[in-house]
Amino acid sequence: MTVFIMVAGVFTGAHVWQETAERLAAAGSVVHAVPLTGLDADRPAGPASVDLETHIADVIAAIDAVDAASGQEIVLVGHGYGIHPVLGAADRRPSRVARVVFLDSGMPQNGAPALTAVPDRALRARLAERAQRGERAGGLTPPSRDEWPRWGSVTGLSAAALDRLTVLAAPQPLGTLLQPLRLTGAVAAVPTTGVLCTHNGAGIDLVQRLVDFGDPALAALTGPQVTFFELPTGHWPMLSCPAELADVLLRAAAGEGHHLRPVGAGAPPAHLRPFPLDVPELPRDRRGQVDLYVPSAEGPRPAVVFVHGGPVPAGARPTPRDWPTLVGHARLAAAEGVIGVTLDHRLHDIADYERAADDVTAAVELVRADPRVDADRIALWFFSGGGLLSADWLTRPPSWLRCLAASYPILAPLPDWGLTGSRFHPARAVAHAGALPFVLLRAGRETPGIAATVEAFVNAAEGCAARLELVDVPNGHHGFETLDAPEETRPALLHAMRSVVTHLTG
Repeated sequence: MTVFIMVAGVFTGAHVWQETAERLAAAGSVVHAVPLTGLDADRPAGPASVDLETHIADVIAAIDAVDAASGQEIVLVGHGYGIHPVLGAADRRPSRVARVVFLDSGMPQNGAPALTAVPDRALRARLAERAQRGERAGGLTPPSRDEWPRWGSVTGLSAAALDRLTVLAAPQPLGTLLQPLRLTGAVAAVPTTGVLCTHNGAGIDLVQRLVDFGDPALAALTGPQVTFFELPTGHWPMLSCPAELADVLLRAAAGEGHHLRPVGAGAPPAHLRPFPLDVPELPRDRRGQVDLYVPSAEGPRPAVVFVHGGPVPAGARPTPRDWPTLVGHARLAAAEGVIGVTLDHRLHDIADYERAADDVTAAVELVRADPRVDADRIALWFFSGGGLLSADWLTRPPSWLRCLAASYPILAPLPDWGLTGSRFHPARAVAHAGALPFVLLRAGRETPGIAATVEAFVNAAEGCAARLELVDVPNGHHGFETLDAPEETRPALLHAMRSVVTHLTG
C-alpha cells in the first residue's frame, strides 16, 4: 500500500489536496495532506517563529507517523514551494521514502533558499534586501484574486476554484522563503518523478532539449530512477484536474513515467540535427561574438541577424552560433543574396534577459559597422526563448531596422518566469512597432504555454498598425526544422526567408 504525504505551495495549506486525496483514497491509498505550521488553521504560529526548518519538521513528523514495520511505501509530493520541505525531510529520512514527486516545482539545491524560486522578480529583489538587513519576521501577504497569475498559470481553474484559492490563502511566513535548504546528499538516492504542468512552463520535450545541451547539472535527470509526466493545465492541478493528477501520482508511485535520454544516446539531439534545406556551403567569417556568411556579390549587402533561443547552459558545446539550424538559416540568407549572421549571447538563465539584450545590441552594431554590410538594411530573426528579446526592437524600431522575424518564439513571459512586469513582453510592445514588418513562423503543434503567448501577440498585432505576416507549419513542433521537419517545413522556411529578404531589398 502507498502512503502519499502531500505538501502544498506558498500561501496554501492541506485544503488544496481535498479532491485529489479523495480519489487517491478511493484507489486504495493512504493520504496525508500535511498541515504546515503558520499556514494551516490547525497549525497556528506567529510568522516570526516559522521558517523552512519548521516545515521540514512538519513533514518529518508525517513520515514518522507511518509505521515503519507496516510495509507501506511513502511517496512525498511537493507542489511549488512545498518541494523544499519535502526534500529537506527526505534527506533526513531517505530509507523511509520510496519516491519524491516534484509537482510543477523547481529543483532546489543545497544552500538555496526558496526565495530563489519566487517567480515575481521585483518581489524577490525586495525580499532579498530584507534578508540582507537581517529581517526575517513577518509574513508575505497572499495574492488578491487577480494577482495569482504572477505566481503561476491559472489555466484550468474555474472561477469558483480561484475564489476558493483566494479566500483560503494565508500569509507565507517570511522565514520559510529566506532560510537556505540544507541537504546532506542522502536524498539523491531516492527515486523521483517530475510532473510538468505544460501551461505553466516547459513540457518533457523541452526538458529533454535542455539535457541534450550537455549541462552536467541536468545529467541526473536521465537516471533510471527518474521519471516524468505532463499535465496540460496550469500551476494548480489539484484544483484544475484532480482526477488526472491522482492518476499520475498513482502511476508515479508504481515507477511509471517517461525516461529522459542521456546525452549521446541514440540519434543526435534536435539542435544538432541537419538543416532540412540544401544550402550552398559557405565559410564563416568570425568577428568577435558574431559569424558572418557573406554572399559573393558586389557592394554592401543587407544583413539578417539570427538570434538564438534559450536559456542555453553556459557550458553547452558547440555554442548556438555553430548549431546546424542557425548556420543553415545564415547560409540560406546568403543564398538569397543577403548576409547571414549568427551570434552567441549570454541567455543562460531566465534572469539573464537584460544581459542577453545587451549582447544582441552589441552584435548588431558590430555587424552594421562592417563595410560589407548595408548598415541601413538590417533584419533580426529570433528563435524560441529569444523571442522575448524582440520587445526592445518593437518598442523603439530604428530606421535601419527593416523587418523582424521569429520562428516558434515565446512572445510573452511564461507565468513562472517572473518577467510579467519587465520590458521583455513582445505581445505588449507590438503596439509601438508602427508599420515595422514582422514575419512569424508558427508551429501548429506548439506546447500549450508557448502557443498562448503567440496567440496573445497575434491578437495584439491585429489590434494595431503592425504588419504581421503569419507563416504556419501546421504539423510542426517547437524547433520543427530539426526536430521533425514535416514536409511543409521546407516551403515555409523558403517563404519566410524570401519575405524577409524582400523587406530588406525592396
